[in-house]
Amino acid sequence: MWTIHQFPLCPFSRKVRILLREKGVPFALQRLDPWKAADDFFDMNHAGRVPVVEETEKGIVLSDSTAICEYFEETVDKAPMINGSALNRAEIRRLVALFDENLYADVTGPLLHERMKKRLVLRQPPDSRMLRETMKNAHAHLDYIDWLVDNRQWLGGATLSLADLACASQLSVADYLGGIDWKGHDQTRHWYSVMKSRPSFR
Repeated sequence: MWTIHQFPLCPFSRKVRILLREKGVPFALQRLDPWKAADDFFDMNHAGRVPVVEETEKGIVLSDSTAICEYFEETVDKAPMINGSALNRAEIRRLVALFDENLYADVTGPLLHERMKKRLVLRQPPDSRMLRETMKNAHAHLDYIDWLVDNRQWLGGATLSLADLACASQLSVADYLGGIDWKGHDQTRHWYSVMKSRPSFR
């Protein structure tokens, strides 16, 4: 069985967990607090970041959420998440990168630092100026997601895709940390409620 070494509030860990549930791949969870990573974890992933998935019987260790998702996309036929024409697959990958990189850098990452790391690790109060800036950035991203929802059945096209999983994973962490103001973003809020209702998301 696969084991996911992960941190519950890591959006990239969430993306992998949701993908594996959508594909029906059984797994166990091993919690790893990023600030407590031991040497044996760095042996699995030299970047020192979660998630890492491991299959000990086969001697397989995979790191980086994008590489992990691509591996299961290529090896598990059920519920394809990078699908359609070559052009559509490129669009899905573009959106996954946008959410994993830009949405994380502008919104989820700063919220994790201000509301989680500062409280649990640094024992410092959050920076209110940074939180205001983060919420402003969130509105800009939600505007774009609103546009995607208005013009497509799902974010990446006609079917559920890895783009939806990546975006929902980021927003779920940001929303939990109080960084999302849904006012004026009914399209994204409805799409997000649909995502949250999926068994894989629960």
